[in-house]
Amino acid sequence: MAEVWLATDMSLSRQVAVKILKSTLATDPVVAERFRREAITVARLSHPNIVAVHDTIDFDGRQAVVMQLVNGKSLRQLLDEQKRLGPELTMHIGSCVAAALDAAHKAGLVHRDVKPGNIMITPDGRVLLTDFGIAKGLGSSDDLTSENVMMGTAKYLSPEQVRGKKLDGRADLYALGLVLYECLAGRVPFLGESDADTALARLQRDPTDLSRLRATLPSGLAALIHELLARNPDDRPATGGDLRNRLTRIASGVDDRTTTMTPPRGMGIGTSAPRDAPAGTPLTGPSVAAEPTPARPPIVRSEARQNATRGSNPTPRQGPARPIKAPPPPIRDRTPTSGSPRGVPSRQFQQKRTPSSVVIVLLLLAVIVGAVLISAGNDSGHPSPSNTTAGPATTSPASVAATPGGPVTIAGVSSFDPGDSKTGVESPDQTSFVLDNDPATAWTTSCYNDRYFNGKPGVGLVVALSGSGTGTLSVDIANGPYQLRVYASNEAEPPTTVDGWGSPVQAKSAGDAAATVTAPITAAPARFVLVLLLEAARDNGCSSTFPYRGSISGISFTSGA
Repeated sequence: MAEVWLATDMSLSRQVAVKILKSTLATDPVVAERFRREAITVARLSHPNIVAVHDTIDFDGRQAVVMQLVNGKSLRQLLDEQKRLGPELTMHIGSCVAAALDAAHKAGLVHRDVKPGNIMITPDGRVLLTDFGIAKGLGSSDDLTSENVMMGTAKYLSPEQVRGKKLDGRADLYALGLVLYECLAGRVPFLGESDADTALARLQRDPTDLSRLRATLPSGLAALIHELLARNPDDRPATGGDLRNRLTRIASGVDDRTTTMTPPRGMGIGTSAPRDAPAGTPLTGPSVAAEPTPARPPIVRSEARQNATRGSNPTPRQGPARPIKAPPPPIRDRTPTSGSPRGVPSRQFQQKRTPSSVVIVLLLLAVIVGAVLISAGNDSGHPSPSNTTAGPATTSPASVAATPGGPVTIAGVSSFDPGDSKTGVESPDQTSFVLDNDPATAWTTSCYNDRYFNGKPGVGLVVALSGSGTGTLSVDIANGPYQLRVYASNEAEPPTTVDGWGSPVQAKSAGDAAATVTAPITAAPARFVLVLLLEAARDNGCSSTFPYRGSISGISFTSGA
């Protein structure tokens, strides 16, 4: 509804951002009034995580809002580039937006359009909530909206917005929960073929358990996000302040004495225009926000240190151990030296035999005997756990061996991207989703602006079999249209290029909708199978700039033995 321009405040000799209502909308009295009200609304709010407004202008039928300038990018842009974010950055974003919403709710406002496109991140990692264009006053019935119009963005609507119920601040917290879910999972939990289907999906089912999509999240984070996504507002955190405090506790080590949090190091968020750009330079889309009042926030503890804090031994070290010049006392009275792992006696301690050390030796002997017995059991024909279909997400080719006397199964799956010269893989942390027998989870490619992966020879998955064998591979394609080929190789290592796989065992398959494709591997035994997508479908989880993404929800193999 507006254009944003870089301008110069001649009176104060400073650069500012000017948001101008488009001329095609200026004659619409409802739109013009909503634009004016947004400026008045934001001007009432003074918070370091909310865009600030300096002035409003009404000149010759055109309305404009003057804001403080900051160069940055939206969370939408960041997700389009990186697809998923780390838990530390996600908690930082959630805490800042929660603080902004808490201030807005205390001022009697519901934002109603919390989404990645309205969350700005500055080059130094500060987070700001923008666009109060459809905000509504709590208890107000005059929001310039027809009763049969549902305000907001379909992917981020709360259940009460979908139902047309009375709203309070907890509707914004639900939307923030969807944003945090997307940051960690790479997609929103509810998507349909149309905006209406997407909006109604949250009334009909629960989201996929986030802890299944990201198994290594900090303790309590997935549960908190699912609490935000409760259908009943009474089951969500009561306020943005409550949510921020809980995120702070989960982050473990954050000092909660100030309003903002120090962004995680190494975010590397670029700017959209240099600060010395000439006045009159247009700033596209959401790359403009208000620069908050500087603050000296506390430091977020690194993820590695958080993991150490959550370790099994909560006792802090008492400083470096001094050199041992005399025989040490029994183990139970000593702290291990700095060169020994916690809980493992140092070499000096092992020299002194105590009842405790005898017990340890006996336990080690029992473990060794047990391992020998288990090994003997496997040698006698019992299959080992590594030969099950629920194997690891990725499997080293060297670790794949035939199962004596048994059928060939899937030992593991890895991603394949020969068009990426740096990594050669794509979405490697999602490969286990094709083996979990859950159609709601899927391995997905990145979002592309071309349905043919921007000219790549294809993107796909390499299936490692437990041995050399024949059979039938089944592939569940989660969206369409699609095109794919299937290749097989009996080499000791999977080829790294498409040409290295030779001729496909399944010529190009194509379809306009989700489908299951089967590929016979019968002409010759194979150790590895390549499932290569050649075309991606439009995906509502992607942006309009990068709308195409391939998706595979399941792979299975039926041995011919």
